[in-house]
Amino acid sequence: MRQKLINGLVGIFVAMLLGAGVMVMQGYQPIETYLALFNYSLGNWYSIATTLRNSVPLVLTGLSASVAFASGPVNLGQPGQLLMGALLATVGGLYLDLPPAMLLPILIFLALLGGALWSGVAALLRYWFNMSEFITTLMLNMIADFFTYWAISYWFFDKAAYSPMTPPINQNGWMPEWGDFNTSVIIMFIAVLVVWFIFTRSLAGYEWRISGQNNLFARLGGVEIDRNYMWVMLLTGALAGLAGGLVVLAGPHRFIKDIGANYAWDGVMIAMVANNGIVATLLYGLFFAILQTGALGMELITAVPSELIMVIQAVIVLVVVAGRGYLEILASKLAERRKMRERAI
Repeated sequence: MRQKLINGLVGIFVAMLLGAGVMVMQGYQPIETYLALFNYSLGNWYSIATTLRNSVPLVLTGLSASVAFASGPVNLGQPGQLLMGALLATVGGLYLDLPPAMLLPILIFLALLGGALWSGVAALLRYWFNMSEFITTLMLNMIADFFTYWAISYWFFDKAAYSPMTPPINQNGWMPEWGDFNTSVIIMFIAVLVVWFIFTRSLAGYEWRISGQNNLFARLGGVEIDRNYMWVMLLTGALAGLAGGLVVLAGPHRFIKDIGANYAWDGVMIAMVANNGIVATLLYGLFFAILQTGALGMELITAVPSELIMVIQAVIVLVVVAGRGYLEILASKLAERRKMRERAI
């Protein structure tokens, strides 16, 4: 645990240092820039609430990728699953007229269902035809992108709009806000807690982790690989779908073009940096949300292009992932030397 913490902190430090070097070469002031970045994302309660809200799709898609990768399936379909979850939640919000206490849970369920159904397609293709989910989930991303774009351009198009989007959903389906705080953040933390409990404290989670570490050992030990594979795909798809649904329900309260942005791919990147750890995924998701939220303020105040944050994120990934193996090798060598000294004594 300490080794992972050190690796993460080193990665962040190196990335921030490299970003400072780039700024100096371009004639900007690194200290002033970083102060603007963190002040805009953490400087007051409104900034913190905005950062937390922006972290929701990052953490949930990262959680989806982490659970999948740690359990064996290479589910790279988070972008498509997010879109399908967002679309189903939007359609429910357009046609259902219920009190908030009934409508919100239904729309959240529809978001989960949309993502799970889309990942289920890839799971069934693997089960029936032995097609790799690595390929099918990537292909389904493109299909989901075109399908949702067609749906909001024709079936559910808002005739009063000038670009593809749906009408606003029923206001009873909007996530409640307490001042500046959006309650979608609470749903995110509940999802993290539930997944953490399943993954670390249940028999199913134990079997998933064993299957991810050694599929043959798990099979010989009596683990039902195919059944667990299906459950993992459905769960991870549901998490990505939930991310899309919460993006809609928290605002803009409608499905708009490019609503998925880069949330899902950032989530996959977060899972890689977190080494598929549940708690680490939450922490890195929050940190990446800080960077992305603060990037706008950084650009407004200091004129430093917000694209610099993409460079910093990429360097964090490279340093943490590459350094992980190096630190493990270094730790094992130090342990061996310690043992040799103890034997010599």
